[in-house]
Amino acid sequence: MKLVANIKLEPSKEQKKLLLDTLERCNQACNRLSEIGFSVGKTRQFDLHKIGYDVARSEFGLGAQPAIRCIAKVADAYTTHKANGREPTQISFRKHAAQPYDDRIISFKADDIVSIWTLEGRIKVKAVMGKHQRDLLAFRKGEVDLMYVRGNFYLACVCDIDDPKLIDTLEALGVDLGIANIATDSDGKRHTGETIEKVRANLLRRRSGLQKRGTKAAKRRLRKLSGKQSRFQKHVNHCISKELVETAKRTGRAIGLEDLKNIRRRVTARRGGRARLSNWSFGQLRQFVAYKARRAGVPVIFVDPAYTSKGCPCCGTIDDKNRPTQATFSCVGCGHSGHADEIAARNIKLRAEAALSNPALSSARLAA
Repeated sequence: MKLVANIKLEPSKEQKKLLLDTLERCNQACNRLSEIGFSVGKTRQFDLHKIGYDVARSEFGLGAQPAIRCIAKVADAYTTHKANGREPTQISFRKHAAQPYDDRIISFKADDIVSIWTLEGRIKVKAVMGKHQRDLLAFRKGEVDLMYVRGNFYLACVCDIDDPKLIDTLEALGVDLGIANIATDSDGKRHTGETIEKVRANLLRRRSGLQKRGTKAAKRRLRKLSGKQSRFQKHVNHCISKELVETAKRTGRAIGLEDLKNIRRRVTARRGGRARLSNWSFGQLRQFVAYKARRAGVPVIFVDPAYTSKGCPCCGTIDDKNRPTQATFSCVGCGHSGHADEIAARNIKLRAEAALSNPALSSARLAA
């Protein structure tokens, strides 16, 4: 499996300016290569290399390998653009867009030092990393992206680690994803979204006040607040996914999740609840659970989400009247009752265990 280790760089003032100049020059070259390739209809890497290599070197003063990386970056951008089914258009790159490096122009030295190519040759920059990043770097493979994010430089290193053997089990921990409760498992553990909602409302109120003020100081503060909610929400999703995977691994169970693909196209909300719906980062949480589980050797089963919140896990009765309120469940067939999210998690658990007991269905679910 492939994971990304993000490593922060701590360049000096002179090194920071040099890295910024290098990013700007490389992206200028990429924009020029994009213009040339699009104008003649040749955006494959092989074709673009023929017509753009000399341009990248002579017009922008790039070395041989940085020029090749710029050509590959432009070609990859057009390939992705085409694969997503978008209309043909000339691609442009931001002033400080990420720049790929390979082992010929970047290397990791002892004592957390990185030797990296710039317009004025190689420089050695101090890197900051913890045990997690160091462990991942042992499996580094392929390119490294130099990124400039909110005034800081980072290296995004792709690491290819071996998949551990999945545990052999016929039991599952069902997990229901929601808005009021971000995640509820079949053991009855609920991860409420109350904290995230408070942060969202608070930041919304602060942004609104600063936007009305409109002063330079207010605009500076708005820039600092930018992305704060998404970073907090990402942190919460990491914590929840870690706890779910640890619970499943400790008890020797798989994890059952609903297959919520294209859920945003199917789900609607009243005007007052649209902000909370758009704030629902279930896709990110599902992704975190999937990769953490895969790394821990815990199988993940995706099940059909239809009627998981309206069906009774005891007698199987499916009826709209089983949900008298949003948070409660009371079966009209057998009288079984409980919290609606816990009932849904139990239904997911049953469906996941049914998939595990059926080898053909189980393998299809795991492959998904």
